[in-house]
Amino acid sequence: MSTEWNAGYVTDVNYTFGYYAELNPLRCRLPLLMVGRHAPKIENACELGFGQGLSVSIHAAAQPGINWYGTDFNPSQAAFASEMVRLAGADAKLYDEAFAEFCNRKDLPDFDFIGLHGIWTWISDENRGVLVDFIRRKLRPGGVLYISYNTLPGWSASAPIRHLMKRHADVMGAPGQGVVGQTDAALGFIDQFLALEPLYAKANPGAVERLKQVKGQDRNYLAHEYMNRDWHPMYFADLENWLGDAKVGFASSAHTLDNLYDLNMTSAQADFMRGIPDVSLRETIRDYCVNQQFRRDYWVRGVRALVGHEQIAALREERIVLTMAKEDLPSKVRGAIGEADLIDQIYQPIYELLLDHKPHSILDLEAHVGRKNVNFAQLNSALTILLGLGVVQAAAPGQDLAKAKTRTQALNKAISRRALSVGDVAYFASPVTGGGVLAPRFSQLFWISKQTGGKTPNDWATSAWQLLQAQNQAIIKDGVTLQGEDNLAELKTQAEQWNAKILPVWTALGI
Repeated sequence: MSTEWNAGYVTDVNYTFGYYAELNPLRCRLPLLMVGRHAPKIENACELGFGQGLSVSIHAAAQPGINWYGTDFNPSQAAFASEMVRLAGADAKLYDEAFAEFCNRKDLPDFDFIGLHGIWTWISDENRGVLVDFIRRKLRPGGVLYISYNTLPGWSASAPIRHLMKRHADVMGAPGQGVVGQTDAALGFIDQFLALEPLYAKANPGAVERLKQVKGQDRNYLAHEYMNRDWHPMYFADLENWLGDAKVGFASSAHTLDNLYDLNMTSAQADFMRGIPDVSLRETIRDYCVNQQFRRDYWVRGVRALVGHEQIAALREERIVLTMAKEDLPSKVRGAIGEADLIDQIYQPIYELLLDHKPHSILDLEAHVGRKNVNFAQLNSALTILLGLGVVQAAAPGQDLAKAKTRTQALNKAISRRALSVGDVAYFASPVTGGGVLAPRFSQLFWISKQTGGKTPNDWATSAWQLLQAQNQAIIKDGVTLQGEDNLAELKTQAEQWNAKILPVWTALGI
C-alpha cells in the first residue's frame, strides 16, 4: 500500500503564516463591479489547500454570515487552522483530506466562492482534474472562483533555476538534511555554478538577479515554492483550457491595478491591447507586455455584464473604509513601467471624507467629491487605484457586527498570545472589513498591554521590553542587534507611532 499521501508535495516543513486578502469572498465584489461584472451574494465559501489556514481562520471569524469549508492535506497545518477557528468561536468545517477525498464528500453544499491560492502550480495533472471536476459540480451559477498561479512568460528565464534547485536536491540531497537543508545546499551549488558565467547566465541576466532575491527569502516558503515534485507555470490560455470543463469564464484580475493599462504599458501597447477583441488573447498579450510572473484572477460561472447605469447603481451601494493613517497616504502609484502622481484635486476630496476611518457608501463619497468637481468616472478610477494599493478596503455588507466582533476579538487574542513568544503570525481580523489587517509582533504586544490595563505608550513599551528580556530576545534594527536599554528606547518610539497612527485605524476597524 502506498504511503505517499502527500502526492509529491513538501510536508516535512510547514508553510508560512501568510494572509491573502484575495481569498476574502467579500472583497471580490468591488473588483468585479469596477469592471462591469455581476458579483454574487456569498453564503457558502471554500478554500482548497489553505496552508496554515490563517486566511480561512480570519474569514471564518470575521464573516458570521458565511459558511466556510476547506481542506489542506498537511495534518499539522489543518490542526493549527482548526484550533484558531475553535478559539474564535467560529464553526468552519476544515479537514486534512486530500483533494480527491474532500472533493467527493457527500456533505458539502454548493458554493458561491471557491478559492485556490498558489496551489495550482504545485499539484499534479491528476489533482488538477479533481479540482476542475469539483468546481464544475459545486460552484453555483454566478459563483466566483479565485485562482492564483505562476505565469508564463514571466517565469521563462527563472524556471531553469528552479529546475536546477530541484534536480540538485533529488540527486545530491541527503534525506537527513530535510528539505530546508536541501534548499540551502541547492542554492549554494547554483551560486557557485553561475559564478562560472555559463552562457545561460549571460543570456538571462535577470535570472542571476532572481537568484539573489531568492537567497534572501524564508526557507520554508522556498521549500514549498520550489521543491515540490510538480511545478508547472502556465500561460493564461493553458489555464483557460483547464477551466473550460468547469464552465467558468474570466471576469477580472483580483489585483485592480492590473486592469489599468496606462499604468502598466506604453500608450502604443495599451492601444494595441484595446484593439484585441478576444479576452484570452488580450490577457495573454498583457502578460507579455508586463512579463507577468504571478496572476491573481477572478473567474465566474456565468459571467454577466453590468452596463451603464446598472454598473453605477451597483457601485454606489458598496461601502468602503480607509485603512491607512493620514501620514502614510500615498502620493504616487507604481505600475509595471513606472509611476504616476495621484492628483491632489481628485484624491484629497476622497481622503477628506474617509479620514474618520468609518465605512462610507460610494454614493455618499460621490456626493462629497462632486462638490469639488470630481465626476463618477474619476472617482471610480481613483478607487480602483486606492483598492489596489491597499489604502481602502470594502466594508463587509450586511454584517452581524456584534457577532463578528466577538469572534474576531477572540481570534485576535489567540493570535496575540502567540506573539508573546514569536512573530510569525502578523495579521489580526477586522469585523468591519470581514478580513485581515496587518499586525506585526510589536503592534500585537502593545495591543495586549493596552487590553490588560496599560494606559500609555510608555506602559506598552515597558511591558513589551520586559517580555523580551525574560526570553533573552532583543530588537534587530537596520541589521544591528540593540543592546540593553536601547531596546526600551526603540520600543517607546514604536509605541508612540502605534498610538498615533495605527491604534485609531484599528479602533475604527473594530480591533
